Amino acid sequence: MTQPIYILNGPNLNLLGLREPQLYGSTTLAQVEALCRRVTDALGMPCEFRQTNHEGVMVDWVQEAREKAAAVVINPAGLSFRSIPLLDALKTLAQPLAEVHITNIHRRDEIYQKSLVSLAATGVICGFGPFGYELAIRAVVERLAAPSI
Repeated sequence: MTQPIYILNGPNLNLLGLREPQLYGSTTLAQVEALCRRVTDALGMPCEFRQTNHEGVMVDWVQEAREKAAAVVINPAGLSFRSIPLLDALKTLAQPLAEVHITNIHRRDEIYQKSLVSLAATGVICGFGPFGYELAIRAVVERLAAPSI
């Protein structure tokens, strides 16, 4: 069986559709998961979709992904801006790593503009809402097919 794409979601993303809909829209995390599964299924890739509100759990999942994932798509949410442990774990990945943000973090308050995770990411997609997940999945699959890019 092909290794899965790990799609990891950080704190408060379980509240998508409820939390600050003026920023994040009305799409729920369950709808994002359904979108991701449609895309990975169409690409013939299994998907491991997860969400946590806990930094240590996210670090554990990244370490697990080192051994089990073909690629990683991560929306680290609030962990983006202060989590050195997450950054250190992500730096150990040899797989393609796409960082996703639903909003354009560069248009937000200063505290949300500099993601530490970007220092480890192969690429970053932000500001396209939930569609950013599809873009990220397609990007890591493309990178897997042509790793020298």
